[in-house]
Amino acid sequence: MALAHTLRSLLRAPLRRFIKAWAETRLIEPEPSELAIDSSRPTVYVLPHPALSDALLLDLLCQRHGLPPASGDTGLADFKFPACVALPTHERRLWRRFRTSRAPFQQTLEYLAEHEDAEVQVIPVSVFWGRAPGKRFGFWHMVAADSWQLTGRLRRALSVLINGKSVEVHFGAPLQLRDLMDERGPAVANRKGARLLRVHFRRMRTQVLGPDLSHRRTLIEGVARSPEVHRVIEELSVSEKRSPERLQRRALRYGHEIASSMSYPVLRFMDGLLRRLWNRLYDGVEVRGLERVKALAGDHTLVYVPCHRSHIDYLLLSYVLYRDGLMPPHVAAGRNLNMALVGPLLRRGGAFFMRRSFRDKPLYGAVFNEYLHRLLASGHPLEYFIEGGRSRSGRMLSPRPGMLSMTLRSFRRSAAGSSPPKLALIPVYIGYERIIENASYQRELRGGKKRKESPWALLRVLGQLRQPFGKVTVNVGEPLQLGHFLDATTPGWRDDTTQARPPWLNRTVPQLGAELTRRINAAAALNPVNLVALVLLATPHHAIEASLMSRQLALLTALQRHCPGGRQVSLPHGEPAAWIDQVMALGMIERRPHPLGDIIVATAEQANLLVWYRNNVLHLFALAGLTAFAFRHAPARDLESLQAQLGPPWPILARELFLDPQALSQGLPRMLEALCQEGLLERRAQGWQRPAALEAGEQLQLLAKLMQPSLERGYLLLAILLDQPPGTLGREALAERSQQVTERLAILSGRDAPEFFDRTLFASLVDSLEAEGWIWEREELLWFDERLRSAAQRTGELYDPALRHRLQLVSHGG
Repeated sequence: MALAHTLRSLLRAPLRRFIKAWAETRLIEPEPSELAIDSSRPTVYVLPHPALSDALLLDLLCQRHGLPPASGDTGLADFKFPACVALPTHERRLWRRFRTSRAPFQQTLEYLAEHEDAEVQVIPVSVFWGRAPGKRFGFWHMVAADSWQLTGRLRRALSVLINGKSVEVHFGAPLQLRDLMDERGPAVANRKGARLLRVHFRRMRTQVLGPDLSHRRTLIEGVARSPEVHRVIEELSVSEKRSPERLQRRALRYGHEIASSMSYPVLRFMDGLLRRLWNRLYDGVEVRGLERVKALAGDHTLVYVPCHRSHIDYLLLSYVLYRDGLMPPHVAAGRNLNMALVGPLLRRGGAFFMRRSFRDKPLYGAVFNEYLHRLLASGHPLEYFIEGGRSRSGRMLSPRPGMLSMTLRSFRRSAAGSSPPKLALIPVYIGYERIIENASYQRELRGGKKRKESPWALLRVLGQLRQPFGKVTVNVGEPLQLGHFLDATTPGWRDDTTQARPPWLNRTVPQLGAELTRRINAAAALNPVNLVALVLLATPHHAIEASLMSRQLALLTALQRHCPGGRQVSLPHGEPAAWIDQVMALGMIERRPHPLGDIIVATAEQANLLVWYRNNVLHLFALAGLTAFAFRHAPARDLESLQAQLGPPWPILARELFLDPQALSQGLPRMLEALCQEGLLERRAQGWQRPAALEAGEQLQLLAKLMQPSLERGYLLLAILLDQPPGTLGREALAERSQQVTERLAILSGRDAPEFFDRTLFASLVDSLEAEGWIWEREELLWFDERLRSAAQRTGELYDPALRHRLQLVSHGG
């Protein structure tokens, strides 16, 4: 013991100078200024295990940031104790074989028990020299980063040398030692403190490093030999008349095709590469809401479900999580990305690859399901896109059931064990001011064939790096805890665990998908580009006075403050005039000087591009636009008549834009008051009316135009359906006829926007009408009764006679 103390004393001064010169902290969390430290009380820092390098680095950070010192002794008037201690560990050392597991607070707690006015605060501190997720990486495993195994002295020294430029320090919330005391005395309080601290440090390591990773080969062999896969092999050996050994080898090939091979060196390489890429590509990456993830990361399996707008999405999210101290997830990627050069790099960065469909591949499906289950059951963070593919229109796409169904089945399977898991799905909204796929999306919307991904396509993208792309916003929505969701929607989900596909699955998966989509939308990011797009595309010729543009931009942001479209919606910084300049700098609009005032215009090509960005956030203004539309040709309305007329179209809009179906009844009175506060409506004894001011009327018209395309689509589809007797048209025929009619209307009205007559929107409208009970299908034909005709008539009263007449002419081919 004396020898160890002497060696530490001799090494302390030179090692302190070395760490001061060598070590750099890439992340300190929370910021030292945000720690709620009571400077009037003695402070003790606690490390998870004895490490001189950690203690010296902590003391340097405390000096640098004005925190209580972490070296020497601290204490009260007549009682001193070390300012920095470590939890003992069960380890063999050269000079002693065993250490006890008691927390080093026994004497301090005894002192507090005798002095009621004394207090001591404890701050747990986790230090990570690099971040290896616990997998064997040959030389890296020996020397590199912190993993779940506590490092020896030699390995710790090498880790400091190798990872000194990539250190993370995580401070825990201060713990008051007196809060541990009760009538059972200091000994019990000491054990209680040790237990609390060990739980905290374990959760922190799980948050930063993720769970231990099995060796890839071992994992794949375990998947291929699992009971679930073995059962499918036995069935196929009979139906396909193939030997089980041959099918077993096929299962192994599938496993190697699917499984990721996350590598710490690659994660560090990707971190450096992506940091340079984002700095070159974007003006900044803003992240909001990540504290919700960190609150769950220690004891929940996390499944990130971001919207999918660009190939950049999953690289961006993994980078943000790694940068902010969270373990990057394993990402489900399409097999089309498993190409030369790119595929191996993505696989080592955490991607696992999946085919688009396994409908006719039962063995592949069994292997993939088992692989996914083992990742989830082990607590690995996952990421997948519930939309399936990237949105070419800018809207949220209808959620696909595949990955959600597999997640539910895996969770149910794990819940049958002795310790039910905690799994949280994390909705994430990623908002771009400009995406790199602008040109390809426009080509595909006009009927062009999607180009196959290749390394050469990546080189073409790299050629765009000199162009401006603005900022990116990553907003984390409200996490959904799967167990709580199932308890609320499917009370018997734990029953009869013997069924591979329980009967409630087909009902619950769409509910889960819809809820997650709504939570993604509720975290949308408003930025200068999508705000300008909302205003400019509401004008007849994509031109507007600069002064009116500024006022309308201010109105849209004010309405979001009054009646936000989601609890996590974010607004841009700055003023409308600066937003307009920002969009001009991105080449999305033009300013035309004029003696009577500048005019903001968009060319036909720019307007087509802006449609995509408007659709990103159109759902946020659905209620405002629908309310304004009701006042287009009716100068005054009361709440009862408004609810009667807006009631039929709202559920259809809510399903199209993934909004809360109850938002109309709850939000309409608040929206009317918000429009009054902004001067667009006036309150009267009998209700509300348009003001006489020309400027307010102009702004109200622009707001109403936001919902006009969606309302026109719905009106035309109903007109086509009601023009025929019930049971005449089928689902496909109605969608095709509606697409043709709206395409005709687009040409006649000069609305050159392919998404306006997107056939998938009409198919969704038919589904919405069926879900609301307005229509039903029998013998592949659609049927309806007078309720639909009555609802259509009430909705038609929203339209002014000229617009209604034009739509009727177009629907009849006139």
